[in-house]
Amino acid sequence: MHESSYIDENVIIGEGTKIWHFCHIQSGARIGHHCVLGQNVNISNNVIIGDFVKIENNVSVFEGVTLEDYVFCGPSVVFTNVARPRSKYPNPDTRSYERTLVRDGASLGANCTIVCGNTIGRHAMIGAGAVVAKNVPDFCLAVGVPARRIGWVSEAGGRLVFSREGVARCPITLKRYRLVHDAIVELE
Repeated sequence: MHESSYIDENVIIGEGTKIWHFCHIQSGARIGHHCVLGQNVNISNNVIIGDFVKIENNVSVFEGVTLEDYVFCGPSVVFTNVARPRSKYPNPDTRSYERTLVRDGASLGANCTIVCGNTIGRHAMIGAGAVVAKNVPDFCLAVGVPARRIGWVSEAGGRLVFSREGVARCPITLKRYRLVHDAIVELE
């Protein structure tokens, strides 16, 4: 941990995790093993972060957000946790925060915004600058404002191109996938 960062009491940080300049880890946060938090990252109260997560510079992960293992957050990703924010009518307590879940292996591109109350599926890839306002399925490649699916990606992030039979091979790992009823199934 860099000396310019602050770690509140009642925080759990896994072995091998690196925390760079000007970070703040708030009370009740749990950060897994071998994570990397870039400069100016804020992890709010009671946030749960899995193992091998990488959070680039200038990201605030607010209470109510959970990042599973191997999630990648690009620079300046924005999370929200209140659906109808009002300064005059603040939320009475943390129970009013809407939950956001980023599933195993998902990647969030630079400057994308994740509106609270949604789930980003396993190994999904969200393009830079996208605004996610609804759930994103596993292996989905989503871009734009609002984010919409433009294709599918493999676990390794390779673009999947399906044959007429509905089978695709990852260009990186050569693992095979099948498209079944608008969902991806990993083949042995």
